[in-house]
Amino acid sequence: MRKHLRFFLIVSSMLTILTSCGALKPKKVDTRETSIKGSERSRKNIEEGGGVSLKNVLNRRGGSFEFSSSNPMWRASLEILDFLPLTTVDYSGGMIVSDWYTGESSNESIKISIRFLSNEIRSDSLKIIVHKKKCSENQSCQTKLLNNSKISQELRLAILKKAAALEKEKKKK
Repeated sequence: MRKHLRFFLIVSSMLTILTSCGALKPKKVDTRETSIKGSERSRKNIEEGGGVSLKNVLNRRGGSFEFSSSNPMWRASLEILDFLPLTTVDYSGGMIVSDWYTGESSNESIKISIRFLSNEIRSDSLKIIVHKKKCSENQSCQTKLLNNSKISQELRLAILKKAAALEKEKKKK
């Protein structure tokens, strides 16, 4: 009697778990679009990823991962900005942010942010934001956003040229 009770509890708890996850909920099917033959339905189910096939079990491979070293836009941006101190370099978030950089003039500095909107080598795949900070002698600083500045246009062009060259080199190999 104990074995039957134990078996019943195990089966009922498994059914409860499976139905709460939606695994055993039947999917509504339109018979006009679905074949009556079981073999055709099972083949379609496996193609849609709803079933288990030995082919998928035996050929286990990891997902397709794209590393930053294989993305020409990312590599080109890092190579172009290699003279700047960088504060944020986040490949998964698609962002590069530099620290404040002071060039020849000690009272002016710039900060550059690059956001990757796409992996394609296109002008609209990059959003380049340039901030300029100007400080007076009494350490009073003003920061302003430079919209469509010459710096951002030159950066965009340099990154696109470098990315195209890297992509061309990659295809040769």
